[in-house]
Amino acid sequence: MLGIWRYILIALSVLQPVFGVIESKHTNNWAVLVSTSRFWFNYRHMANVLSMYRTVKRLGIPDSQIILMLSDDVACNSRNLFPGSVFNNQDHAIDLYGDSVEVDYRGYEVTVENFIRLLTDRWYEDQPKSKRLLTDENSNIFIYMTGHGGDDFLKFQDAEEIASEDIADAFEQMYEKKRYNEIFFMVDTCQANTMYSKFYSPNILAVGSSEIDESSYSHHSDVEIGVAVIDRFTYYSLDFLEGIEKDSNTTLQDLFDSYTFEKVHSHAGIRKDLFQRDLKDVLITDFFANVQNVIPDQGKDEFISAADSKISGDNKNDSFVPNILNLALERTAWESEKIRENETSAGVSPFTKTSKLNGNNWIRQEGSSTNTYPHIIAVIVVLFTSTIYCLIPRSASPTSTTKGQRLPYM
Repeated sequence: MLGIWRYILIALSVLQPVFGVIESKHTNNWAVLVSTSRFWFNYRHMANVLSMYRTVKRLGIPDSQIILMLSDDVACNSRNLFPGSVFNNQDHAIDLYGDSVEVDYRGYEVTVENFIRLLTDRWYEDQPKSKRLLTDENSNIFIYMTGHGGDDFLKFQDAEEIASEDIADAFEQMYEKKRYNEIFFMVDTCQANTMYSKFYSPNILAVGSSEIDESSYSHHSDVEIGVAVIDRFTYYSLDFLEGIEKDSNTTLQDLFDSYTFEKVHSHAGIRKDLFQRDLKDVLITDFFANVQNVIPDQGKDEFISAADSKISGDNKNDSFVPNILNLALERTAWESEKIRENETSAGVSPFTKTSKLNGNNWIRQEGSSTNTYPHIIAVIVVLFTSTIYCLIPRSASPTSTTKGQRLPYM
């Protein structure tokens, strides 16, 4: 019966492209979040990127896989009535700056050159790893940019511009160097849809807040702060994402369907011709959440294999007994070595401690000479158990077992 299911699974994997179902094969997620503006009156752009930062962290992407670029001149600005804080709503419910924000590039480090170097990983040897995008061919990358832009360009710090061709060429270098599996590019700026018009590399999905000759509008202003605190496109993106959890089955198509002119006040654009998967099959968590790559430790793996070997009745490669013995001996040696290290570092004689066990008072002498006896007894018990195990006759035909009947993890 097991063989039949194996062949069915193989057939389904082969027929996946025929049915148009292509699953994501990524093993890790990264986020690159960029606010290209500076100065107090661009408060909303910093709030935009910090809001996205909070969202991807909430969904599980760690700081080690988030690159945050912003001018960082708002929280401690002399005009800020709330020093050290940044808000994206007039009710001041969430302090976006908080205590756990890790800014990787701030102030004059936010340049076109550094952004291109970040994507292509063309750095000098002394560049810290924390400021590098250490992705590979199994990485899904979410790239969010916000600031002031125009037809095919985005301004950086009111000093320089990056063109859509620059980003397109950087993505092509990333593809040639196998630095990504899929890229989701989101940009919130005036005439944002022109920023992805020159893309030509595969597996890139892009969305923008406004068409050519359209502005990208702010959502609302804060009377106490005195300026707009968030843009409309980002606001409604976040409003949708707030209902997403790590195990959500909501897709990017659902997110794109939520963009309406009545909400955004501009025509959001989507480019999907370079993307291989159907958007109805692309989970939001494929880009906004973290992939948990769980690898069991050696001890658990050995016991799982041993339990399965016992159930199947395969005695030829039965390593259950030596594995238990080795683990017991290793633990005994480690604990004895730990005790000797503690005594050496403390420089004091062994002491007596009273512990209560099963309602009785026991006096236990802790030291190098007496503390190893329980471990020796444990080894003897393990040897005795192992001997009994070897003498047990093995059944020729395996019997079905439940999960509760298998050996527990150590």
